[in-house]
Amino acid sequence: MRAADGPQGPRAGAERVPRTRRRRTASGVWRWRHSPLCRPTDLAEAWVALVALVLIAVVAPATGLVTGLRANSALQQEVVQQQRERHETTGVVLRPVREVRHSGDAEVGAGYAGPVTVQASWTAYDGSKHSGPASTIRRSAQPGDTFPLWTDDRGRIVNRPVDASTAVAQAALTGFGTFAVLCGLAHCVRLLVVRRLMHRRYERLDRAWSKVGPEWGRTGTGG
Repeated sequence: MRAADGPQGPRAGAERVPRTRRRRTASGVWRWRHSPLCRPTDLAEAWVALVALVLIAVVAPATGLVTGLRANSALQQEVVQQQRERHETTGVVLRPVREVRHSGDAEVGAGYAGPVTVQASWTAYDGSKHSGPASTIRRSAQPGDTFPLWTDDRGRIVNRPVDASTAVAQAALTGFGTFAVLCGLAHCVRLLVVRRLMHRRYERLDRAWSKVGPEWGRTGTGG
């Protein structure tokens, strides 16, 4: 019988091997910084890579998440405010102000070119009567036709209030955009620093070769 084959024997042994290897790898990398083969630029490049990794893996997602949550909170407050201050009513077409412009493009659908501006009348939330230019999505607007529109407390025409789902989508895009910008910035800074370090390595190599190069041929011939 094998003493190691208990309830956790084979599995524990299998788990100890990867953990041991990871510890050896980490300790080897840590000891490598004192190696005579480790140049100062190598150590600097390793630290730059570590910082960039932390920024991309930890800081950027956390910042994007916080930014998205704050944006969502602000947008949801705006949604509540707009829904409280904007009211849907019915507009009545008095006369067209601009005729519909037809287009031959099939993608716009049967020649429809977008909203039509009409002279309309409507009743505000407080019961007051108003009239003026308004936009409707009706394909043909004739006097007496009705269409929905939104007004504020004073009866002025405003845009339709933003709904909660649209606010969530905008906040998510804001958070993802912040994450992407931080990741791109960290990557670009790392590339610039590594490029500068490589330039310094070549400069040091040129200086060292300028000292050793003239003696290289004579040393090789034994003269």
